[in-house]
Amino acid sequence: MLVERKCCGKGWPLAGHVSSIRTMITSVASCILYVGDQDVARAFYVDILGFDVVMDADMGEGSRWLEVKPSGAQTSVVLALAEPFGKRPGDGAFLTFACDDVEATVSQLRARGATTSEVSREPWGTFATVDAPDGHKLQFNERPQN
Repeated sequence: MLVERKCCGKGWPLAGHVSSIRTMITSVASCILYVGDQDVARAFYVDILGFDVVMDADMGEGSRWLEVKPSGAQTSVVLALAEPFGKRPGDGAFLTFACDDVEATVSQLRARGATTSEVSREPWGTFATVDAPDGHKLQFNERPQN
């Protein structure tokens, strides 16, 4: 990755000097969620959330690369076994997924066995939170219609 930094006196990059960064970084490739059992995590993300498996590969020495994503998405979620990284299951990011209809999505996820919050409507959007294995919280967000 090309990182070119030209800073002003306060240490922040100047807007006119970051064009090379913008042209090199094209998307967010993946994020990592640390899990205690990759098979349980795979079942939740694939069977309940309906994600596709990008890769499920043996990495040798008991390690496994497990990567899933919503169908058609650019960004994937790596479900990494926590212990080898010195992490605990549940450590990591709070993820928000976009959807067209939060209420329909929540209804479908509940029918598949997911535990969800009630749907909330705010000026900035409609959302609900889903409890994933290992304590991760996943938010599903529907932006307001203009």
